[in-house]
Amino acid sequence: MSFKTPDLLDNNEDKVRDGSLRVVAPMFQSYGGRPEFSGQIVTLKLFEDNSLVRELLAGSGDGKVLLIDGGGSLRCALVGDQLAILAHRNQWEGIVVYGCIRDSGDIGQIDIGVRALATHPLKSVKKGVGERDLAVSFGGVTFRPGEWIYADGDGVIVSDQPLT
Repeated sequence: MSFKTPDLLDNNEDKVRDGSLRVVAPMFQSYGGRPEFSGQIVTLKLFEDNSLVRELLAGSGDGKVLLIDGGGSLRCALVGDQLAILAHRNQWEGIVVYGCIRDSGDIGQIDIGVRALATHPLKSVKKGVGERDLAVSFGGVTFRPGEWIYADGDGVIVSDQPLT
């Protein structure tokens, strides 16, 4: 599906007013090779440990976007080129990281959408700590598993249902 977030917002003003369509604060940089992406949200909440990221991306991601609440940490990366390749192979539409990524040049060559706060060369620890499939909040928005996320050059929006 080709879309523009401004058009989606304009065409769904009633959903903006009732809060079922929300705009994320402009905090993310685009790193992936796919400039626009959308899909159903799968959530992870973790801090400086990306063990669960690999587990989730190893499964089918057809029509899904992995949303990682990394607590906004700027002390290490939660996604690198190997995880982006894994996500691409398993047909994930994109990854949104409230934290950092690394290998940004390589990730930019992979056909997957990636948004993150920044880059950091240090990898994360791997202790298997984190939670999945729960509501997480950052950027002025609460993200719930199963909702829909749309990201393009103008921003990131979240809806409780697919948009047209």
